[in-house]
Amino acid sequence: MKVDIEKLKGIVGEENVKDNVADLYIYGSDASVHEALPWVVVRPKTKEQVQEIIRYANAEVIPVVPRGAGSGMSGHAVPIDGGIVMDLKQMNRILEIRPQDMLCKVEPGVVDDDLNRALKPYGMFYPPTPASSKIATIGGEIANNASGVRSVKYGATRDSVLGMKVVLANGDLVNLGSNTRVEASGYQLDRLIVGSEGTLGVIVEATLLLTPLPKIRCLATASFNKLEDAGESISDIISSGALPSMLELMDNVAITAVNKTLNLGLPDVEAIVLFEADGKVKEAVDYEMKIMKEICERHNGFGIEMSYDAKERTRIYSGRKKLFAALSRYKEGLSCTSLADDMAVPNSKMAECARKIHEIAERNNVVMTAYGHCGSGCMHTKILMDPTKKEQWEDAKRAVAEVYDYVYSVGGTTSAEHGIALSKAPSWKKEKADSLAMMRAIKKALDPNNILNPHKLQDAPDDWVTATRLRYPVRA
Repeated sequence: MKVDIEKLKGIVGEENVKDNVADLYIYGSDASVHEALPWVVVRPKTKEQVQEIIRYANAEVIPVVPRGAGSGMSGHAVPIDGGIVMDLKQMNRILEIRPQDMLCKVEPGVVDDDLNRALKPYGMFYPPTPASSKIATIGGEIANNASGVRSVKYGATRDSVLGMKVVLANGDLVNLGSNTRVEASGYQLDRLIVGSEGTLGVIVEATLLLTPLPKIRCLATASFNKLEDAGESISDIISSGALPSMLELMDNVAITAVNKTLNLGLPDVEAIVLFEADGKVKEAVDYEMKIMKEICERHNGFGIEMSYDAKERTRIYSGRKKLFAALSRYKEGLSCTSLADDMAVPNSKMAECARKIHEIAERNNVVMTAYGHCGSGCMHTKILMDPTKKEQWEDAKRAVAEVYDYVYSVGGTTSAEHGIALSKAPSWKKEKADSLAMMRAIKKALDPNNILNPHKLQDAPDDWVTATRLRYPVRA
């Protein structure tokens, strides 16, 4: 099927329509392992332009893939069926900041860090803050229900979204949610859109709940010679009633990678736990830190380093912040791939999960790391392998399946914050088998022509390795 390029230029302007091979190649991938070229890229600047594009695409039954920064790790913005990639980064206005109502209104292309810089003079912040906050857009965060290091205290994106404006598959613009923290009546349709990965509508405006900036923050690290001890510390901190604003784990693979990349001189131990408390007064923060420090020490944590100073906290946290990029430096010939990378398990299973990940990796001839926002139950992994070898993809495929079989066996879930899209869809469909028909019915009702990010989530292919081209030169 051909796209009417001239019609699209008439909607958004010639400079905002891209169909040359170089641009199509750039927009054919995200931070995942997948790649598939679109037919054309359009860059709208207004919600009215989004409506016109969607109406045209729906009439012609052309796939439309909404895209933010392209930082998704599971193939969310990869146009598996070709069609139109809709780049929303030009819709980047902060429309309103209302500190008295603890809310702001933004367009989907606003970058997370840019928003928080704008909110700082008001003494407010937007809490979800994923690791990719320097580039991640609010629209993408909502579409994937993203979260980050402070989710243990402040929750995920869904907990900070009050409402939104969404363009549906027929081009209609609908207002969902409200400007209030409570809304009791009817179906919570705004919450349905959060985490829907662009399959139900295109977010063109969001109303976000803000949080007062804490006046005091203290960050600490504790070292552990046993990974299990670190995991038990995290579990006990959560069940103790302490309220950390950050509770993170780094295993030895992660430690080795950041030391090689950043020369931080982190201790060569099995695990490091980072814990933070924040609040209005130092005494309250001191109390939380004392509880967490004592728990770490009770589980053989040592070398505890603690600081209230902003610059020192940045130094302490730098290894965790830059971990994903550093992992490909772990060992020559191995690349970091985002596959089974953000499962969640009950807090009591955190230590067991970390050890199980390493056992599965060794059994399947790959290297895996265990780290993440473990205070909120999120265990990150990355598979380090030689992506040019076909057999390594088979090894990775087995490892992914085994990891998720374990996760389900302990009552966990496929994705805590990175979404499903393509890479995790086979495992997620296994987890959600009894509700897939309901999801497909909702998709059919809202998008009968299946134009919005088709073949993702419940409709994704059952083999993620062959779902698209892989972004690696794989040898037979």
